Amino acid sequence: MVSRFEQFAFVISGIYRCIQKIEKDEMIKQGYRGAFAQYLAALNRFEEGLTSAQLCEICDKDKAAVSRIVSEMEEKGLAKRSNATKYRAKIILTEKGKETAEFVAERARIAVTAVSGDFMTKEQRENFYYTLDTISKNLQKISEEGVPQNEE
Repeated sequence: MVSRFEQFAFVISGIYRCIQKIEKDEMIKQGYRGAFAQYLAALNRFEEGLTSAQLCEICDKDKAAVSRIVSEMEEKGLAKRSNATKYRAKIILTEKGKETAEFVAERARIAVTAVSGDFMTKEQRENFYYTLDTISKNLQKISEEGVPQNEE
């Protein structure tokens, strides 16, 4: 019998793999790497831009990954940095970046609608996201503090 942990871990891993594949497939249509999708979405939410450190936190990526992707996005004309020093500079989307971010947002809206279909009511969807968010926060706490001792 599969334990609750195994079932949960397998399902979450499977969802994450599917999201990565969808991002890759959709970004290829635009001529970009799949990794750009999350960064474009994050930067699109913050018109005033984000520092590399903020982007690391929002996208849950390390500094090296953010640096590589942002450099690639700059080379492709999707993003640019403000005039501050490299590490304190705000990264903002160019017009081309904003258009690509809108493509990502629209494709994401379509995908989310297709996934939830008609089988979920608004209340069920709200409960689902509330539960998923609670699980995420609890897992984050356990990952930082360790698994609690058995309370027998």
